[in-house]
Amino acid sequence: MFGFFKDKFNNLKETVSNTAQVLVGNIVNSVENEEEFSEFVLDDMEDMLISADLGVNYASELVDRLRNQTKIKPSEVKKYLKDEFLKVLKDAGGNKLKYTDGLNIYFITGVNGAGKTTLIGKLAYKFKNEGKRVLIAAGDTFRAAAEEQLDIWSKRAGADIVRRDKADPASVVYEAIEKASKENYDVILVDTAGRLQNKFNLMEELKKIKSVIDKKAPDALRECILVLDANTGQNGLQQAKVFTEAVNLTSVALTKLDGSAKGAIILAVARELKLPVKLVGVGEKMEDLKAFNSEEFIEALFE
Repeated sequence: MFGFFKDKFNNLKETVSNTAQVLVGNIVNSVENEEEFSEFVLDDMEDMLISADLGVNYASELVDRLRNQTKIKPSEVKKYLKDEFLKVLKDAGGNKLKYTDGLNIYFITGVNGAGKTTLIGKLAYKFKNEGKRVLIAAGDTFRAAAEEQLDIWSKRAGADIVRRDKADPASVVYEAIEKASKENYDVILVDTAGRLQNKFNLMEELKKIKSVIDKKAPDALRECILVLDANTGQNGLQQAKVFTEAVNLTSVALTKLDGSAKGAIILAVARELKLPVKLVGVGEKMEDLKAFNSEEFIEALFE
């Protein structure tokens, strides 16, 4: 699949620079010159980790491990955090997007405004550039703007689309699978609604779509991807929990990472929900969707 910031490592460093400053720089600068981990130092460190959107549980756990031990010194806090963060990302699973011969279905979820439509357009463009036949299923049928936008993105990407305004979303996905099977498509990208204010209806809708995929193409579902806006911070973790209730999520796509200081949400989601990040959006252009790599991300954070 496509590479992660193939052009230059500096691009990645620049992309995560705000997150790196909040999550690593500020903490290391305030701790590393201390002679020992006093309660004052540890409390300060915990507050900074929480405000960097690492999450209360994970921040407390990291700081608690430094209490009542003498092995790790404050001067080694940078290495300690680096090792811990990499372990959490690795434990969540591999970063490679699943793809095999035959039909590949990608079920895309997330709240409205997270960047689902844009991500689908960019992902369609990536697959098209790899010579794949791509079909988009416009499953957010009650938001005309979503379908119009998806239509524009599909044309830009050179992908085909199945859309039926105001139709039952599951029926649109059913039709897309029929079309893909008859016409030998390689990829279906399924857009879905993200109306969290009506949680019960949304969850039922997502379950119904998933059920159609399971029945019509039981071997084709490769990924259930949650799209998270990097700027949402801890709200992203709550969103992930809601969508996990409805569908069995397999991975996360993080959008708007460029310029965000809240990229630590990647770590919180990986630790709490064991969901690996597989894609990151880093800009407005069609090419600005990258495959995520845990080692490279951590290296850039701690550079």
